[in-house]
Amino acid sequence: MQRTRAGLGYGLGAYLLWGVFPFYFGLIAMVGPFEVVPWRVAMTLVFCAVLLTAMRRWGPFLALLRTPRLLGWFALSSLLLYANWQIFVIGVMTGHVIETALGYFINPLFTILIGVIFRKEPLSRPQWVAVGIAAVGVVVAAVAYGSFPWIALGLALSFGLYGAVHKHAGETIDGVSGLAAETVVSLPVAVVQLVVVAQLAGVTAFSFGPGVAALVLVSGVMTAIPLILFGEAARRLPLAYLGFLQFLTPVLGFLYGAFVTREEMPAARWIGFVAVWIALVILVADMVRQLRRSPEAQPNTAPVPLD
Repeated sequence: MQRTRAGLGYGLGAYLLWGVFPFYFGLIAMVGPFEVVPWRVAMTLVFCAVLLTAMRRWGPFLALLRTPRLLGWFALSSLLLYANWQIFVIGVMTGHVIETALGYFINPLFTILIGVIFRKEPLSRPQWVAVGIAAVGVVVAAVAYGSFPWIALGLALSFGLYGAVHKHAGETIDGVSGLAAETVVSLPVAVVQLVVVAQLAGVTAFSFGPGVAALVLVSGVMTAIPLILFGEAARRLPLAYLGFLQFLTPVLGFLYGAFVTREEMPAARWIGFVAVWIALVILVADMVRQLRRSPEAQPNTAPVPLD
């Protein structure tokens, strides 16, 4: 019970922080999405190095790098995470915040499906009902969007797979060491991308004044904290629970897109999103009910190998 409560606390913190990302990236939209992500990777690695030093965790991190099987899983999760970052930043900076919200509403369905199929995590009857309602809502919202939602589906697929791979690889690895390993692996990709951007358009992160430059430099802190919290949550919770908590992020993204950037919201799209919110209420109510039960009644969180 205590492990589950701690996992929920970490998960809530991660998804609430992710929910404010559209506002943050909107403030640095002038830099460009293909330049922002490499800076984000580099600054995240710097912040992780500071944390590893402060927490005296260099030993576990270096041990992870010397374990080929674990490093291979973290290499895969790092590529999925990098793809997710790039798709999300493109969506926010090109005025498709509502579509990114749709993607993260779809994402829990991928996460829950992976948990049920590969990790044999059971769902209660209310949870199945909620998943069905959410699926209908997502389909309605996607149809109402009027075109194939590449950004939404790309976000859902990349982060759904990232969550599963990270959970499989990282249940015995602390969040800071895991994130540091992921950023080390993705750093060469970021460097190559930044070099290409410099050749084609020039590096502009420090051309818009100290305010924008400072926001770019703190992207590592903004990125690392929710990912570390997510890593700690993934060690303690079933994928199904992680899937349910993920609804918090798109709710905040939706509110930002609908009421701050004022993207178009036709009636059919409202119907789809409201259906998803109804599902969220059912899921939260069922989670509260399960948390009040005895520890013996909690879902099994033991890892089930994917390979």
